[in-house]
Amino acid sequence: MEREQAEIVALKALAWIAGDRELLSVFLGSTGSYAEDLRGQAGDPAFMVSVLDFLVREDAWIVAFCNAEDLPYETPMLARRALPGGSDIHWT
Repeated sequence: MEREQAEIVALKALAWIAGDRELLSVFLGSTGSYAEDLRGQAGDPAFMVSVLDFLVREDAWIVAFCNAEDLPYETPMLARRALPGGSDIHWT
């Protein structure tokens, strides 16, 4: 996947998360972000990786997002890997 495609997937994921008030609250709590700062952070590749990291934490979220966007289920992880620093996974 090309970086531009990955950025589009990450932006779609952010919009999908933001469209669910409860999930947005979990996202904000886990990333330390503030709702009013999301637009400004949306252009930051490191933030986009964090959006995708959040999304891939739960299989149900991946399925729901990919179904909503009509994407293959592996797309979020492929997008994550295509973003700068996204190929370096540190789960600890």
